[in-house]
Amino acid sequence: VVTLSLLMYPVLRSLTLQLHSAITGSYISGTHSIAFINCLNEQIARDIARAIMDKKLAAYVNILPKSSALYFWEGEVEESTEILLLVKTRTSKIGELSNYVRSIHPFEIPETISLPIDQGNPLYLKWLEESVPRD
Repeated sequence: VVTLSLLMYPVLRSLTLQLHSAITGSYISGTHSIAFINCLNEQIARDIARAIMDKKLAAYVNILPKSSALYFWEGEVEESTEILLLVKTRTSKIGELSNYVRSIHPFEIPETISLPIDQGNPLYLKWLEESVPRD
C-alpha cells in the first residue's frame, strides 16, 4: 500500500492541481514556458517564427534585435551576432517545438532551451492557454 501510494503521488498531485485550477481559475505553475531560439539573422528569425506560428506551436514570438554571442565551437571560442526568439507556448509543446526547429533551422545544433513560467498576468496566461492547442 505504501509503495503504491508513493508511485501514485505524482499522478494524484497533478490531478489535484488541475482540479483546483479548474474550480478556482488559478494558474498551475509551469503549465507554459518561454523557449529561447537563436538565429543567424533577422530573415531567418522571421521565417522560423512564422513557421512556428503556422504550426500553432506557440501563442506569441518575440524577435529580439542583434546581440553579441561568445561560444565554444570545435574547441575554439567563436564570436558572432545573433537574433533571439522568445517563444511563449505550452510546456507540453517544448519537445515538438524543439524537434520542428531542428528540422528547419540552418544551424547544425540550434539552441532551443526553455524555462517554465511560474506566475504572471492571469489574463495573459489564460490567453496563452486558449491560443495553443492541447496535445
